[in-house]
Amino acid sequence: MDLNKAMIIGNVTRDPEIRQTAGGQPVASFSIATNLSWTDQSGQKQERAEFHNIIAWRKLADIVGRFVKKGSKIYIEGRIQNRNWVGQDGQKRYTSEIVADNLIMLDRASGTQSYGGGNTYQPTPNNHPKPTTTEQPISYEDVAPMPGYQEEEIRVENIPF
Repeated sequence: MDLNKAMIIGNVTRDPEIRQTAGGQPVASFSIATNLSWTDQSGQKQERAEFHNIIAWRKLADIVGRFVKKGSKIYIEGRIQNRNWVGQDGQKRYTSEIVADNLIMLDRASGTQSYGGGNTYQPTPNNHPKPTTTEQPISYEDVAPMPGYQEEEIRVENIPF
């Protein structure tokens, strides 16, 4: 049995960048900082920040674009993905990132907001979607796809960054 699961809580370090693949699929990229504190052998408090690249696809990318901002405290659940490519200078490059499946906004004044791989919405009179507040993240299978949405294979060469 195999398991690839990442769960982190941290602060967003920059506003998300929202793009679309050549096939029209929305993709969001941003990073989250997590902090580690410990006391060394001499009794001095030490701290270190780790920075995690996050990728969100489809409906979750739309949600990220609307609600996630620099400084937001969020919980991300997803899987770790490693990619490599050849840069413009001819050098091979590598990166590790977390592909988000779910996210929970932790610093909302109105309470915790949970978003799954595709979220349910309640329309508001001004026609802007309003996320629902739930106790648990919403399962991707529980949500109807976007109108006109067709599942397609995502290939690394289609990723715009």
